This record gives sequence, C-alpha cells and structure tokens, in this order.
Amino acid sequence: MAVPAANAGKPAASDAEMREVVEDIKSDLRYEHELNGCLNCGICTATCPSAHFYDFSPREIVQLLWTENVEQIYDAMQEKIWACAQCMTCAARCPFKNSPGGLIAIMREVSIKHGMQSAKDVLRPFGRVMLKLITTGNQLSPDMIQPDHFPDWGPNIQKVQGDLKTLRKAIPLRTLQTTATAWEVSLKTSVEMYTIWEMTGVLKSLETMDENLYDVIEDFIDEKREEYEDLLAEQSDKP
Repeated sequence: MAVPAANAGKPAASDAEMREVVEDIKSDLRYEHELNGCLNCGICTATCPSAHFYDFSPREIVQLLWTENVEQIYDAMQEKIWACAQCMTCAARCPFKNSPGGLIAIMREVSIKHGMQSAKDVLRPFGRVMLKLITTGNQLSPDMIQPDHFPDWGPNIQKVQGDLKTLRKAIPLRTLQTTATAWEVSLKTSVEMYTIWEMTGVLKSLETMDENLYDVIEDFIDEKREEYEDLLAEQSDKP
C-alpha cells in the first residue's frame, strides 16, 4: 500500500477535533483488548516488515496510544498508519499481547469515518477494485491481470499471456469459465451483499471517501434490487 505524503499546507485540526478522533479510537470495542501496556522492548518493530521500508514503528503507535498523546496520534494518522501491512507479526511477538496492527486497523477506520485526506489519498486507487466488487461480486477478474495494470506484481505478471477466454474455458467448473469476473455470482447473492454492506456501514464509509463513486454504485445497486424484485415476482407468478 502506497503511503500518502504528509498534508503540507493543510490547516491543522483544532484541539477539539483531534480529541474527538482519539476518543473515537478509544471507544472502539477492540481497543482495550489490543492495548495492554508496553515494555518498550522493540520486538514488534524489529520483526515488522514495513519498518524496513518506511519511516514506521509499531512500537511508536503503541507508545502514542498508551500515553494518549493526542497531537502526535493525530499526526500519525496522516501518514504512518498507512505503512502497516496488517500482517499481525507484531501481535504474535509482543510479550504484553498488544496488537499494534489491530490498533492501526481501528485508527484507519476512524480516519475514514472522519474523512481524513490521508485515507482518501490511500483508498482512491482502490476505487476501480471497489466498483468491480460491487458490480460483479469479485475484487479482481482475469481481464484485469495485465502488466500495465499491476506493475507492482513484479516480472512474473509478464507470464500471463495467451487467449484468456480459451484458457478459462479449460477450467472444469462452469462458474469459472469467464474473463469478466473471477467467478459468476448469482443475483440473489449480490443483493444479499449489498444489504450487508449497508448494515455494516461500508457504503456510508464509501460515501465519505468518494461521493462520486458512491453515487455510481448506489444507482447500480438500485437497478440490481429492482431486477431481483422482478425476478421474484416472475417466480411467484409461476404455477
């Protein structure tokens, strides 16, 4: 995940705004389970893969939250929390059973809730994947696997060659014989997913992050729900 640049020139948040953000973090049901103190031993940072590539330390996140340093917590949410790979190696190694990765997950969710620019910058490239997921029920599809689409996948992506339609038809399962989606998802399953995303706040978060994408997806969901209602009506009319 690309780490956003610091928001240079952006007006600083007020003390009240920063405290509201920190209180949202602390009020999360997972918070007390993920934070149990800190020996300052550094095991989490020593075993963290992201710490080797970014200016990032899981121990720093724990220390900031443990000492409730409001301003620095808010500052870390502008950039540092997005360096975490969420591998949870830190949680497995911590002698205090802290989970820096779990705490960062909470901080990311709060940053989305508050519409922080750092969250928008990080999530913007995933708009295409989100649209694909909503419209097809799949995050990725064979026709998306192209060298110019995913250069970060390395040189092995160049090996994906040949007629995709022919290659996919060789798969025994009929639901996988498609290139536009990884597999076929039924209309009923899609409508159920939309309901889950609504009830869990996923679509609300999307509206906060990208209103234009949200409008496109809302229109698509409405169409699919109407299509499903028509299907149910047809089935009920049959003898």
